[in-house]
Amino acid sequence: MSTTDTTGDEVACPGGARQARETTDRLLRAATRSGAHLIAEAALLVEGWAVLADPIAGAVYSTPAAAAADGVHAAADPHEHPHCLRRPAAGAVLVLAPGPSVPPERAARVATTTAALLDVRGQRAAELRGEQMRLHTTLVRLLLAGHTSAVADTLGGNRLTHVTVYRLTGADVPTAHQVLWRAVRPSLAPHADACTLLGRLDGELVVAELHRGGDDGRVLRLVSRVSERHHLLAGMAGPLPLAEMPTAHSDAAAARHSATPDRRIVPADAVGTARLTPLLPTAPYARWAGAVLRPLTPAHQHLLLVWLRTGSKPRAAAALGLSAGTVRARIRELSRLLRADLEDATVQAHLLLALRAPADDHGSEDGNSPARLETLPAGLLDTEAARSWALGLVGGLEPHLRIALTCWLDHHARTAPAAAELHVHRTTLANWLTQCAEHLARNLGDATVRAETHLALRATRTGPDDPAALPRRGGRTYRRL
Repeated sequence: MSTTDTTGDEVACPGGARQARETTDRLLRAATRSGAHLIAEAALLVEGWAVLADPIAGAVYSTPAAAAADGVHAAADPHEHPHCLRRPAAGAVLVLAPGPSVPPERAARVATTTAALLDVRGQRAAELRGEQMRLHTTLVRLLLAGHTSAVADTLGGNRLTHVTVYRLTGADVPTAHQVLWRAVRPSLAPHADACTLLGRLDGELVVAELHRGGDDGRVLRLVSRVSERHHLLAGMAGPLPLAEMPTAHSDAAAARHSATPDRRIVPADAVGTARLTPLLPTAPYARWAGAVLRPLTPAHQHLLLVWLRTGSKPRAAAALGLSAGTVRARIRELSRLLRADLEDATVQAHLLLALRAPADDHGSEDGNSPARLETLPAGLLDTEAARSWALGLVGGLEPHLRIALTCWLDHHARTAPAAAELHVHRTTLANWLTQCAEHLARNLGDATVRAETHLALRATRTGPDDPAALPRRGGRTYRRL
């Protein structure tokens, strides 16, 4: 069966048929080498440029390289580039811009043949993709199990020293996995400066980018595009040393719980009380945090940080790869070590504040001065800078909204018990919380935002914020003051 069709003119003209066969042979030989060679040969045959444009990755192959942007634009908006030929090929779009001296029939033949060969190459790649994906998933599991040296040796020895981890969830993860695989074009070639592993673990997509301490942002851009297109939520952690892959993995899951449809990728260092901590006086903050955290190991601190970021023990267990029972037992033990009720909302907010303190400053505490989580040292949150921050966050809330928000936070964001204490209907409380979120311009579904808000409410409190003081006008209604 012939790869291309011949026109009536070619049948009547042996020279035209011979030229068609030569064109096909040249494209076939190029296709056996690589996709890049095939695109380069197509550009040569049409005496112009050729680009294979992917909707996520942009220009996959381009000849010459300077034509990449034009090819992507022509694929996205054909009406702006009427002189270009477009053909769907291997999940992407082939764009050819023939030279003025090339007959239209010849340019069309090159475009059709090239697209067919790209499809054949894509089918062959798809046959091997399943095995390659399983290999990637295995390598990710080995990294999480601590077999760093074995994986690093497989991928290039000591050249790959750091890792950046992305964890994506959503209904369309399987399709997103396929799309991201084509866009990233991962390779396990040894001695490369970077290597990207894509694995499916427990229904989520894990992307581990191994590099030498820094990256050019390419994988981040691709993950961002895929997340937007397939409505996924993602957390990002790193770069961290390769040996800390399990830490990056759990931090990425914790950060993902702060992601929203308006902000689909959240870095791990963007969650927590990051807006407040730079405003605190360094010396007393560091001394208090160091004294509070002295009984804890780094592993203890990481577990607590993941728990506070995710907002629940089952979510923390999923992020850490532990059972929910194990996480509950460890938190009970840590509550004993810290001599504090870790189920108290104020204690949790203070603990998150301590865990966010710079690690280098923890050694600056002196002696064995006692420090408790129930109260903060004088001069920490009662500074002008901290009060300004708190007023900027919760200032202007109407009394009934402030009391309702405080009660809801004290009940760990559980609407039913908070509504019962406030003596209002759950729907009423839900409406008030929506108004609070709009006033604060914050996502109250984020556990770390709730901790920040709790601290701000306490810092600006002028009264008890008692549910009994909720303004009312008979029954279960309220009145504005």
